[in-house]
Amino acid sequence: MITHRERFIHALERKPPLPGRVPHFELVFFLTMQAFGKVHPSQRCYSQWDQMEELERQLHRQEMAEIYIATAERFEHDAIFIHPNPDTVEETIRLVDLIREKTGDRYFILRHGDATFSLPDGEHMMEFALRIADDPEGLKAEAARMVDDALRNAERYQKHGGLDGFALCADYCFNTGPFLSPRLFSIFITPYLARLTAAYRQMGFYVIKHTDGNIMPILDQLVQTGPHALHSLDPMAGVDIAEVKRLYGDQICLIGNVNCATLDSGTPEEIAASTRYALQSGMPGGGYIFSTSNCIYTGMPLANYERMLEIWRAEGNYA
Repeated sequence: MITHRERFIHALERKPPLPGRVPHFELVFFLTMQAFGKVHPSQRCYSQWDQMEELERQLHRQEMAEIYIATAERFEHDAIFIHPNPDTVEETIRLVDLIREKTGDRYFILRHGDATFSLPDGEHMMEFALRIADDPEGLKAEAARMVDDALRNAERYQKHGGLDGFALCADYCFNTGPFLSPRLFSIFITPYLARLTAAYRQMGFYVIKHTDGNIMPILDQLVQTGPHALHSLDPMAGVDIAEVKRLYGDQICLIGNVNCATLDSGTPEEIAASTRYALQSGMPGGGYIFSTSNCIYTGMPLANYERMLEIWRAEGNYA
């Protein structure tokens, strides 16, 4: 019987669809308090981690692993995106080992692995713009160093084994478009994203590129950097999954894109309509993984996510 992990990889590699349900996962499922009465691992504060006895650390790791596994089992996720806490290479390896110990190769396991400049916050936007004008070479040198650091960590994950891939979670876009013009994006982001992605792939990792917002002006560059998949195809920014599938569905796996705003406050009928549009647009020919257009974030009604899953279970199936 095919495992969740195998089904997920099959879609990432854009192979002809297997009979059965289209793969599904969420980049983050934050509603663990609603679902299980437990705080999501990434939201826990371990300010006294260094003071803990090792036994206490082990108990925390065990609970984090159990939350991730319980989420995957209850909501039929094919992949588990972990947020090691504390976020170190050592804790990543320990958490991966725990999940593998409990589940074997049942699930695809990935973690954050981006090392490119993301959209600066309001306090740093002007500083970044000035650096583009005043110190472009310094900015490019910093971009290269960030990639170098990420690849050194990846070499350790590769040597240890257990981790399947990376989600590259640097956001590049507002709802109106990218924070850099396509020309500047091609200078300060694309070469480094391409190098990072190629190196990860050479090490045997799968790569999912995530960015919210209106990616259409830089979509060609994102595809050219060579990730296995693109997430989240943000409908709130006007990104139409059907159009992206038409343009690049033969080159890259698509992940998305049920409208999170609709999941947050829409009617059951509106949620069903958004779910159906994502499935009907993404599924033909395979190379598609079903998810929301961002994540299941804190404050979203759990019942609305479960409504989305009802439609997926009924209609997200290949013959």
